[in-house]
Amino acid sequence: MAKTILFQGDSITDAGRSRENDKVLGQGYAFLAAAELGTDAPDDYTFLNRGIGGNRTIDLYARIKADIINLKPDYLSILIGVNDVYAQVRNDNGVSAKKYEIIYDLLLSEVKAALPDIKLMILEPFLLPGTTTNNSEENPDRWDFMRPEIENRARIAEGVAKKHNAKFVPLQKMLDEAHAKNPGVWSGDGIHPTGAGHTLIKEAWLKAFREME
Repeated sequence: MAKTILFQGDSITDAGRSRENDKVLGQGYAFLAAAELGTDAPDDYTFLNRGIGGNRTIDLYARIKADIINLKPDYLSILIGVNDVYAQVRNDNGVSAKKYEIIYDLLLSEVKAALPDIKLMILEPFLLPGTTTNNSEENPDRWDFMRPEIENRARIAEGVAKKHNAKFVPLQKMLDEAHAKNPGVWSGDGIHPTGAGHTLIKEAWLKAFREME
């Protein structure tokens, strides 16, 4: 029987996925990873994408039953965190680092309790320079606030992954190095990857997934 891989997260995972047709996985790393893995092993996996644009950790936790547990995935891949920080900048509705840790830990604890055989992948939240993240005349401290906060969420995500024996997928260093060589190619706004950026994430995801097998 084919094993189910569930991609979860915010708009980076959502990437335009269909709400009506599970075979339409969007145009991001989830689609690219599923395409490559599905080509290599066409009978081995079923892929689901339940990413929702704008989600923070607390939003993901709120739909844990319908969009994770009830789907009974064999693998759960999560990328969440940037909106916990960006929502603070955008409309003073962010999620603190402490609450991010508490909710992420609770989410994984409940998933594992309901699905004890599940395999977990935690992707590192990241931030790049871009039109939405750079300091500007209107927002002179945006980057100076957001980047350290994202780095803190990344450390927390890695710690939570370790606690729950999940595979941690580092992304920030890889994207920073790519940006240093070719600025602006990997993300326009600093939050959402371009096709090239999604391809880099896909490659990191597949490497991590294959190390789990």
